Amino acid sequence: MKHRVLKVHPNDNVMVALTDLAKGDVIIDEGEAYILQDIIPAKHKFSISRLETGGQVIMYGVLVGTAQAELPVGSLLTTSNIKHAAKDFHVTDEKLSWNKPDVSAWQHRTFNGFRRSDGQVGTANYWLVIPMVFCENRNLEVIQEALLNNLGYGRNETYQAQAKELMALYQQGAGVADILNAQVTHREDREKKHQLFPNVDGIKFLTHTGGCGGTRQDSETLCGLLAGYITHPNVAGATVLSLGCQNAQVSILQEEILKRSPAFDKPLYVLDQQHIGTEADVLSLAIKQTFAGLMQANAHERTPAPLSKLCIGLECGGSDGFSGLSANPAIGYTSDLLVALGGSVILAEFPELCGVEQNLVNRCQDEHDARRFASLMGTYSSRATAAGSGFDMNPSPGNIKDGLITDAIKSAGAAKKGGTSPVVAVLDYPEKVTKPGLNLLCTPGNDVESTTAEVGSGANVVLFTTGLGTPTGNPIAPVVKISTNTKLYNKMNDIIDIDTGTIIEGTETIEEAGQRILNYVIDVASGHIQVKAVQHIQDDFIPWKRGISL
Repeated sequence: MKHRVLKVHPNDNVMVALTDLAKGDVIIDEGEAYILQDIIPAKHKFSISRLETGGQVIMYGVLVGTAQAELPVGSLLTTSNIKHAAKDFHVTDEKLSWNKPDVSAWQHRTFNGFRRSDGQVGTANYWLVIPMVFCENRNLEVIQEALLNNLGYGRNETYQAQAKELMALYQQGAGVADILNAQVTHREDREKKHQLFPNVDGIKFLTHTGGCGGTRQDSETLCGLLAGYITHPNVAGATVLSLGCQNAQVSILQEEILKRSPAFDKPLYVLDQQHIGTEADVLSLAIKQTFAGLMQANAHERTPAPLSKLCIGLECGGSDGFSGLSANPAIGYTSDLLVALGGSVILAEFPELCGVEQNLVNRCQDEHDARRFASLMGTYSSRATAAGSGFDMNPSPGNIKDGLITDAIKSAGAAKKGGTSPVVAVLDYPEKVTKPGLNLLCTPGNDVESTTAEVGSGANVVLFTTGLGTPTGNPIAPVVKISTNTKLYNKMNDIIDIDTGTIIEGTETIEEAGQRILNYVIDVASGHIQVKAVQHIQDDFIPWKRGISL
């Protein structure tokens, strides 16, 4: 490791510890000496100028908090002595310039994807089975049980084997201690099962708890989200199950589909249980129609497509004090590369953009988008405050333990995922991405809700950074998991795909890591690499109800 500390921005009055530092250590940086007043754990921050009570804490060049007591130079920043604070923002005529990165190495690169008639290109090829209302979830489970294993899309049998071994031990008279100490089968079975339809990556069942019983707005929004998945480039077609009487009517779904794809021509089978009659008739017909749909989906094959057809969702979860220093700026550079190549990226998680709003407002190409972003942020913040849980309560216990002690610190690092390119559109959930470039999408900070939303808006690959480890995936889009530190990658590389701890260790620059990630994305998009979340069938799907979710 080349350095023990890092000053992120020239205007900062705090530094980040890149390794554990002892009380009394003398830190010398750019000719200045700082004597540490406390133990500074790795990922945490310490003051490099004296802070009076109420004094501003600056990191990433922006206000991230205020001191709650006098802090001498070298003091550890904690939730006890620092309180969240962020500057106000407003729409101005100021526009930030952008220096495009050199993309000559990728100018003629392609990925092998599934071309759709509307011009979109998928990185995968799935068939969906969707309920319009939670009342149909059980029917989906029956269809799932009937089709998945028989068609070669089931999970591996490692854990079933463990359960069978424990059953055998119990039948042989084993006691509780024997069971707990048993050495049972533990293997990684990654052999691809024989699939009847080799060009179909899977059948995905999007069970949910909505569609009725809530507000009409919730049901309409759900229809928009489901339409986003049906019209998604990674989807060949869908089977839709409706009870018939729910708020989320099929007619609303059809309207939302046409909003996103006016010439929609994918196979779509819709079954209304109250119209058809018996459960047996519904299930039999649904299985036959789904099988027929799979036959049609199997006719699609991968062909070369330009990188401009990629739409990448940017997500972080289980963040730590290194997130804003390694993985987030690395995928920010990947984002800039893709934008320069004509592709699209989505930056979401609005509660985690608190404190950096002015920068994003100034990056909006259009004043309407700048005003819309300001309005969405203001409304979201007001609703959170009214519910007794403002943006300042966003950091989780895991975030705080690993150095993200205020929402503004967390947000300033999270925003690095969006790189430096101009904002071409501001979207409200669950609107669809229609413009190449950086799109801002209003979603909560909740990992799964936000990832679900990004894919519903068109992301055909998601880059997901984590400093603590999270298994989040998605039913139809590959979620590439990226660790902020090498220790985490070595510990949890069964669920993490890429390590950017190399940046912290000084063996790789942010730009080099961003380039490496783009090459990885191309391989994933082409089907050459199956990410860990896909291997584990980590099909997380949680629609966002427009209540307060941080």
